[in-house]
Amino acid sequence: MLFNSYEFIFLFLPVSLAAYFALGAYSSSRAAIAWLAACSLFFYGWWDARYVLLLVGSILFNFAVSTRLSRASQSATVDRRWLAFGVCGNLALLGYYKYANFFLDNLNALTGAYWYLGNIVLPLGISFFTFTQIAFLVDAYRKEVKEYRLLDYALFVTFFPHLIAGPVLHHREIMPQFRLPQSFAPSAANFSVGLTIFFAGLFKKVVIADSLAQFATPMFTAAAAGEAITGSAAWGGVIAYTLQLYFDFSGYSDMAIGLARMYGIHFPLNFNSPYRADNIIDFWRRWNMTLSRFLRDYVYFSLGGNRRGRLRRHVNLLATMLLGGLWHGAGWPFIIWGGLHGVYLVINHGWRAAIAGVALPRWLALPGRAAGRLLTFLVVVIAWVFFRSDSMQAALHILKAMAGLYGFDRHDPYYFGIMELRWLVPTLAIAWFAPNVQQIMQRFKPALETYPGEIEPLHVRWLEWRPSFLWALATALVSVLAFINLTHVSEFLYFQF
Repeated sequence: MLFNSYEFIFLFLPVSLAAYFALGAYSSSRAAIAWLAACSLFFYGWWDARYVLLLVGSILFNFAVSTRLSRASQSATVDRRWLAFGVCGNLALLGYYKYANFFLDNLNALTGAYWYLGNIVLPLGISFFTFTQIAFLVDAYRKEVKEYRLLDYALFVTFFPHLIAGPVLHHREIMPQFRLPQSFAPSAANFSVGLTIFFAGLFKKVVIADSLAQFATPMFTAAAAGEAITGSAAWGGVIAYTLQLYFDFSGYSDMAIGLARMYGIHFPLNFNSPYRADNIIDFWRRWNMTLSRFLRDYVYFSLGGNRRGRLRRHVNLLATMLLGGLWHGAGWPFIIWGGLHGVYLVINHGWRAAIAGVALPRWLALPGRAAGRLLTFLVVVIAWVFFRSDSMQAALHILKAMAGLYGFDRHDPYYFGIMELRWLVPTLAIAWFAPNVQQIMQRFKPALETYPGEIEPLHVRWLEWRPSFLWALATALVSVLAFINLTHVSEFLYFQF
């Protein structure tokens, strides 16, 4: 079941909300939590009921290990063994479903053997709920986890707004909220704020992202088939995909935050206008923010971070981003994408070190910032070629076209003309200059700040959302346009990562 489907919007959501608050008011918070966990499992099982057992088994395994780790222990060695057991169990599950055939394919190519495990279907959201639970185990090992009941933990993992494509939740942010009495009482403010954010995200997905797909997909399909493409087609298709992914993921992130808010829960911000980043470090504080936080806290810091010298820091950055690329998908294009971002980060840190203490003229501040933002956008666009391509050959084919090696022919069937530019120019302007939903809604604190101070203040007062007739009318218009364009159910681009 997807957020952008009629059965979710008109059946699942109202029924789950009504019963949740009815149980909270007339029965108990435990009954409401049990209902919401059951609804979340139903939501997950809508795709394939067989994998509900897999998810439940993962929850039971991790809860048992975390319970053991959270207790006072006389032996640090025993705790480390339990942690290793838990982490290895999670990685084994993820490795089998997501990476087994990828590694076997590469092993077969090297050895000439033919080992094959058959067609392995990747369970929905396995990367997200696996990383969420690994973080929980590590915190339990560090004795940073309080005692929680199995039902609370099950809801933390399965809560449906984040289950499929994030954000990667942290227990300290979410689990205490389900102990607050106000989380079980319906609130007009929560409904109005949540619905506004949800419909904004739905509009981004079905009106903007899905419309941009019609310009991006044909070029990437042609490249995968080895067809001839020229520079204009390549640049147009790649920028269209760059914006499609932006509005698709931004739309999903908004919808997840809006849905959680209807239940009285504040999610951490996961998307914060990343194409406005001044440098690649800033980009990763804005794009898939909870994942980058996880990689920083549980991978980069575990490798030593920047505590062992500059060279080791750069090696740790590269290793972390390579793992981040592999997390997104089992394929060399994803690994190259992660490696490119690792190289970008190393260069960015090196540049900062080189100019540290250098006083630049004030008149260079604005053009320097604009140049940094444009350069960051350009290198991100180039990296997206690998992220989207089906193979290394297709990615290199597109990059050659972008470099002009195949010319710029107006008669190319994938040539980008006026109609395509009518979509690319305004959507690029929105991504670069328009305030985001979190800024517009900031008066009502729509999300937790993943990084302190990240939601920039909005200085144009009339753009700030408030419960008024005009904003209700604007939200209604956005929702109607979204429903008109909801002619078919299209998966989110982060649907099966």
